Amino acid sequence: MNLLLTVLFLPLAAFILALAIPRSTEERASRLWALVSSLGIFVASLGLLAYFNPALSSEQFVTDVPWIGTPNIHFAISVNGVSLWLILLSTFLTPICVLVSWNAIKDRAKEFYAFLLLLEFGLIGVFLAQDLFLFYVFWEVCLVPMYFLIGIWGHGRRIYAAVKFFLFTMAGSVLMLAAIIFIYNKTATFSYPAILSMLASGRLVFPPQEQLILFLAFFVAFAIKVPLFPLHTWLPDAHVEAPTAGSIMLAGVMLKMGTYGLFHFCLPLFPSAARACAPWICILAIIGIIYGSLVALVQPNMKKLVAYTSVAHLGFVVLGIFTFTQPGLDGAVYQMLNHGVSTGALFLIVGILYERRHSLEISDYGGVATVAPWLSTAFLITTLASIGLPTLNNFVGEFLVLQGAAIANFSWAVWASLGVILSACYMLWMYQRVFYGETAHEVRAHVPDLSPREWAAILPLIVMMVWMGIYSQSFLAPVGKTTALVLDQTTKNVPTRVQLPVHNPSAEVAHVR
Repeated sequence: MNLLLTVLFLPLAAFILALAIPRSTEERASRLWALVSSLGIFVASLGLLAYFNPALSSEQFVTDVPWIGTPNIHFAISVNGVSLWLILLSTFLTPICVLVSWNAIKDRAKEFYAFLLLLEFGLIGVFLAQDLFLFYVFWEVCLVPMYFLIGIWGHGRRIYAAVKFFLFTMAGSVLMLAAIIFIYNKTATFSYPAILSMLASGRLVFPPQEQLILFLAFFVAFAIKVPLFPLHTWLPDAHVEAPTAGSIMLAGVMLKMGTYGLFHFCLPLFPSAARACAPWICILAIIGIIYGSLVALVQPNMKKLVAYTSVAHLGFVVLGIFTFTQPGLDGAVYQMLNHGVSTGALFLIVGILYERRHSLEISDYGGVATVAPWLSTAFLITTLASIGLPTLNNFVGEFLVLQGAAIANFSWAVWASLGVILSACYMLWMYQRVFYGETAHEVRAHVPDLSPREWAAILPLIVMMVWMGIYSQSFLAPVGKTTALVLDQTTKNVPTRVQLPVHNPSAEVAHVR
């Protein structure tokens, strides 16, 4: 069987089988099945890495079969140097989410783990789809399980957060669907490679005004999912009310659906509009970096603080994408992966603290390092990674993005670098208040150190932070091929001005003499 189809449909099969688990053994059997199946899916996804050729910029493991005759819709999937890592990120984080939910989820455990596997299926599909209609289907599939994960297993205001998340995402999705239908009416195909081929050959041309409207329709849908300032307001509520596993998958992978969409669809399909809108998009990204950092600085709630760091970190990704430079695009993709690992780890450890103390308020902690030294060590490493300490993962991504920004517009790099400074302020200040100081009686009584199960969840993330910080080229080699191809596609069908040499009669006379 095709390896790509195996990786895609294993989570769906695991989801269906999870629903069939008897109620009598629901809790134990469900979490064991979710752990075993998610680990199996991760191992299968490593096969993609083993057989992927990093020297090629083209799509690999291509599968394209007719799905619906009228309209002409194909089940077309493939993988490239960017989607490969995002798929591996999805399959890597899912078993970690199962481990961290082991004791936290007791009610309706079967449905919880089933929805987690369904979410994994949707995320993998989003990163594989090469048909616009199929991409939209997977995009909407992801919305359903996350809505229920927040709405059923979340905290106090979970219904409000779930509905807000759903409405924001659906509002953008409707615009994207309208744009997809318009493109189909113009091209008679949903095939993404076929549309790119038409654009490259000149058989398909979007007039400037039309291209701008289509670009904005896609852009708004993706910007909401990122989320880009000022469309970010749903994110803090969703994170604070979501269960720990929901926050990890939301920050770790779901937000990357937006940045991947900007990179994979907006830039190649609408290059002129993307370049024309790049200045104000980069300004919004920089505002998001600074705003997210400043708001994080004053948050009394740990989870909300980490949520606002996502607004800042994803601002770096959007900035890198719209610099239209090779370092900027490479850094943006690498920062997607970095954010998934480091922010996923932050939410994981915050969730571990919440399980013990049943509070997210920073003021309810203090002196945790005294009673839980290994927990504080893990959090410190994650904090240093999040603020971009050299030899840890975020440093590489932020450096490349700032390098690309400096090439495009040096003032962008100057303003964006403020986010790096502010990130050190809010993360280290939170760490100092939570882990140092006088140890309260409640902390001493209820906050033990990491258990073996929790070590199994956090240790792989710490290893990845160090590996990605020291040996970044093991990830960037295939990424660079794909980003170079996208950068080349954005130069096609873009109006250029050629400056003719100024006529100088005196020079001609001198040449004759």
